[in-house]
Amino acid sequence: MSTKKDPSVWQGFKTFLMRGNVVDLAVAVVVGAAFSNIVSSVVKGVINPVVGAIGTQNLDHYSSCLSSTCKGDDGIQIMWGSVLGATLQFLITAGVVYFMMVLPMAKFLARQEAKKKAKEGDGTPQAVEVTELQVLQEIRNELVAQRGGEYDRL
Repeated sequence: MSTKKDPSVWQGFKTFLMRGNVVDLAVAVVVGAAFSNIVSSVVKGVINPVVGAIGTQNLDHYSSCLSSTCKGDDGIQIMWGSVLGATLQFLITAGVVYFMMVLPMAKFLARQEAKKKAKEGDGTPQAVEVTELQVLQEIRNELVAQRGGEYDRL
């Protein structure tokens, strides 16, 4: 009876780190954090002034009061403006990430896969287009062969 030694926790952790996904994830987090600053600036510098043309420039000032008296910070206020600002920021971030990173990468990978299949062939037999004339000629040749080679042209 042989006993295999299980890999150590340290060895498993080292394998996990070297897999590459962790490095990709770390890069994504750092780029995402930097990108978040850009999106915040766009929301603050572009979106808020556009909304400010309608009402207030700061979306955080949009609120609704649930109590009978709302003066300053008194009363029960629902700050739906900050939710709207965060939602706009999320939608802008998601849109930019999709259209600037995900979509071009998907198209690139699809082209690479198409090139790979074109080089290697996809393993399926290629259909040969046969015309009606070719089928009739094959039938004629088969009938001639069955008669023993007697073929009279009409």
